[in-house]
Amino acid sequence: MLDAVNVQFHNLPSQLTPLIGREQERQAVCTLLRRPGVRLVTLTGTGGVGKTRLSLQVATDLLDDFCDGVCFIQLAPVSDPELVVATITRTLGIKEVGERSLLDLLTSYLQDKHLLLLPDNFDQVLPAAPQLSNLLAACPHVKVLVTSRAVLHVHGEHEYPVPPLALPDLSHLPESETISQYASVALFLERARAARPNFTMTAVNSRTIAEICVRLDGLPLAIELAGARINLLPPQALLTRLEHRLDVLTSGPQDVPARQQTLRNMLAWSYDLLDAAEQRLFRRLSIFVGGCTLEAVEGLYQALGEMPAYVLDGVASLIDKSLLRQTDQEGEEPRLVMLETIREYGLECLTATGEMEITRQAHAAHYLSLAEEAELELGGPQQASRLEQLEREHDNLRAALQWVIEQAGKDDSGQRAVNRGEMALRLAGALRSFWVAHGHISEGRHFLERALAVSEGVEAAVQAKALFVTAYLAFVQSDHERTEELGKQSLALYRDLEDQPGIAFALSLLGSVAWTKGKMVAARTLTEEALAVARQVDDMDRIAYSLFVLGLLSSSLGEYTRACALYQESVAVHRAAGNKRGLAHTLSQFAQVLFVSQVDQAQVIPLLEECLTLSEDVGFKEGIAAYDCVSGQLALSQGDLITARSLA
Repeated sequence: MLDAVNVQFHNLPSQLTPLIGREQERQAVCTLLRRPGVRLVTLTGTGGVGKTRLSLQVATDLLDDFCDGVCFIQLAPVSDPELVVATITRTLGIKEVGERSLLDLLTSYLQDKHLLLLPDNFDQVLPAAPQLSNLLAACPHVKVLVTSRAVLHVHGEHEYPVPPLALPDLSHLPESETISQYASVALFLERARAARPNFTMTAVNSRTIAEICVRLDGLPLAIELAGARINLLPPQALLTRLEHRLDVLTSGPQDVPARQQTLRNMLAWSYDLLDAAEQRLFRRLSIFVGGCTLEAVEGLYQALGEMPAYVLDGVASLIDKSLLRQTDQEGEEPRLVMLETIREYGLECLTATGEMEITRQAHAAHYLSLAEEAELELGGPQQASRLEQLEREHDNLRAALQWVIEQAGKDDSGQRAVNRGEMALRLAGALRSFWVAHGHISEGRHFLERALAVSEGVEAAVQAKALFVTAYLAFVQSDHERTEELGKQSLALYRDLEDQPGIAFALSLLGSVAWTKGKMVAARTLTEEALAVARQVDDMDRIAYSLFVLGLLSSSLGEYTRACALYQESVAVHRAAGNKRGLAHTLSQFAQVLFVSQVDQAQVIPLLEECLTLSEDVGFKEGIAAYDCVSGQLALSQGDLITARSLA
């Protein structure tokens, strides 16, 4: 039987190949983190030196040292320091609740935990470093192992520079059997044999292989790329190309570290081996953040006005050449991922060819199309799969929003700025259900408020929807003054447009605000008007929601029989539409009313169980929290203090 005591939580990605060398570094970093006074260790080094791989191995070695587990935080897709805390909380599965800040929620969650955090690629969000210090100060049993190209410069930091792999001395080369024991050579041989299984090191080629590793400064990424080329180039031909490339370094940029120059030229060498179509695909793939699907690449080509027929073969070629990786997802299309160092080089090439702006525009256009297509199905039976899809593309959606908002905000009063402002509002607005269901409410508001600030000239219908969505997110966070302000602006625009579904949306939201302020008559009037308008246009989603809000109103007034009838009708509408999130939300309130009114208590548990199942299915954090809350109240009323406490 599995011993639960020895099972710790971790989300460390599994490694498909062994870590070669690094025995000394592993031991040193483990020893450092085991010291009582060491709370923060930063693994530093140039891109491609293997910081992430070493950190994952160290974390694996230390699993038994942290009873609450180890959590890997992928920061490579994050460029805004303000989103670091949101990324950590999302990775830990912390639910955003009410008005409490994310940092406060994170601190409360970690306060008594014995946990190791692994923020990876921290160098692009260095201004967020003080937040790590504050977190460690408030959480005495948490330790942090960071990977970064630069030190964080915060109190208590212990830097550990990650060196290149061990290299043979070319002036005193040992026998070939001994050469293969050097980590750099061993890594080259492993990658070469993966590309060409019958490849062997001999007395004839051993010196050449050693020279290749030395020329590449022992950098693991560069060595891996070189090893993968053995199926095309024998060692001597490979070395000849490397010699030519490294000669270029003498006149290369002097404002970057030498090893970074070497790696850039290593990547340039790999890039130059591609044909023109492969190079174009490589550059375009670098625009994706956190990877992408084959379908997304094809969508990018279509947005650029090109036929995507080449993409499949081109992607396969880049995978074969180790410039692109494929990760399998159970039941889903494989995801294509670039190592960040390679992606950075691709972005440089994109800039150098003058294609950056048009490619970013196409990237944003593709993800706008994806978000709007998903929005149409978020109220029906495809809700769960669509929400999962949006979560997988979260980093790309962020990048698209960031870019269009920045472009719209530039000193450009022309139509192009207006178009990009419209894209920003449409994209952020289409993600309303995603922001809420997956608990990204602060992030959604952040983007929407910024988009609204650059919305001058955008057509009224787009502005009205964005105002409503921003107001809705503000309401979820209990910012009722902002909700009312934006809700009224949205309603005014919708009335001018004679947009009946929009009017119903805005009225129902303003009715909810009135209810929270204790203005029951106004709340009921507004919500009943919203319901009447929704019925006129047969808007099932708004009908169900208006019934839900009227149920809340009746319940708060002690009208439990009426509340139950309203919830039952709302449940029926949501169930017919296949809206799992809306159904889960209504079921939780229905169960709450039955519990409080002491009517038909036998229904309470089945309603709550269905709410939990649906919420877990679509990742609806608020529904899971509602289940815990009502179940805890039920357990307490039955004298089950242990269960009540566990759900609190």
